[in-house]
Amino acid sequence: MNKFLKWSLQTVLIVIMLLVILDFGYTKIYKQSNSRGKIDKVYNSVPTTYDVVILGSSRANNHFVAPMFEDKGLKTFNYGMSGSHLFEADLLLKILLERKYKIKTVLIEVDLSLSNDKRADAVASKFLPYIHDSAVIRSHFESEADFNYLYYIPFYRYIVYDSQIGFREAYKTISKEPSSLLQNLGYYPLDNKKKRKMQNDITNLVPLPNNKYYEDIKQLCKDNAIRLIPIMTPMCEKTKGLVYFDKVKKAYPEIYNYENAVVQDSYFSSCGHMNDLGARKFTEIVINDFFINAKNAAKKSNTIY
Repeated sequence: MNKFLKWSLQTVLIVIMLLVILDFGYTKIYKQSNSRGKIDKVYNSVPTTYDVVILGSSRANNHFVAPMFEDKGLKTFNYGMSGSHLFEADLLLKILLERKYKIKTVLIEVDLSLSNDKRADAVASKFLPYIHDSAVIRSHFESEADFNYLYYIPFYRYIVYDSQIGFREAYKTISKEPSSLLQNLGYYPLDNKKKRKMQNDITNLVPLPNNKYYEDIKQLCKDNAIRLIPIMTPMCEKTKGLVYFDKVKKAYPEIYNYENAVVQDSYFSSCGHMNDLGARKFTEIVINDFFINAKNAAKKSNTIY
């Protein structure tokens, strides 16, 4: 019996040691990378001064053509992340500030994402390699139900989110496999030819009042003298439940409703995402309204701090 207990204890200790070693190794790999995705680019790059930082979900990632801002002399990067919620946008802004990036304007897509205050695991997991290194990331996850597991159990986060930060991604990272996520200054264009069925139903969506992550973003911008431009982006005209955008405007009067700025199906890849032609048309409108005509933008905006 004593031998069995001794063997069991030794086995447990060996497993713990292996987990600690693996955790250290994986974390070191991710802390040395800045070319696989937008999160590691922010975390591991030299701080930059931006005129415009773009945040949001795929409806930011696919809708704001960052090089068009640059053509107007505005240092810009599109940090929109497909599949993300406001949980991740809020955290990414916090990291940008924690890492001493200088930002003049935050242009953030906030519309459908206002309907929830949950994290999107596929994107949120990309922050986890840095959870022991960043007080901001640790604090952001502290209220999550699985925080203790993610923070205190070595290698747990890499096992649970293997498809996002496990062996395959670690290998691609250490081998410096190219990624399309950082091309075009973060803007990801959708094909003009491929079209999905132009139907969508958002009837059941309801914007949450005082969405905590959106409110946090507003406060961060205020505290750091950053101009905030919150905006709703277009959906195809066949979408059911477009009254949702009116509900957003009623709950958050400061958010600009550009849902119908582009409406023709020819400008959409799917009902919720514009193709490259639509994105360029929309981006031109946004640049003209908020940056070229500065006086007009100042009159329209009540979110410039």
